[in-house]
Amino acid sequence: MTGDRSQLINFVQKFLGTVKFGNDHVAKIMGYGDYKIGNVTILKVYFVKGLGHNLFSVGQFCNSDLEVAFRQHTCFIRNLDVVDLLTGSRENNLYTLSLKDMMASSPICL
Repeated sequence: MTGDRSQLINFVQKFLGTVKFGNDHVAKIMGYGDYKIGNVTILKVYFVKGLGHNLFSVGQFCNSDLEVAFRQHTCFIRNLDVVDLLTGSRENNLYTLSLKDMMASSPICL
């Protein structure tokens, strides 16, 4: 999910419902598109108006036949050959991925 419509290509404007966050805030899903940065393309990313951060779905990675592993301070997204495609770090109980690392990685389509 992203709150920045300009990050999406092949955008389809369509109300798809709402999402509810941990603080009970509800936001509208106003469409979807493909998110491309460097060699990485993530398909069907929801546009959620007002969302302040990009959020990635573990399920979407798994549906693309990728492994997602979480450790105490690190997370990994790997292909079936156990090659790390993306890595992230944990801070304040939140795992984050660096978009700069995504740009340097080999081509990925999710």
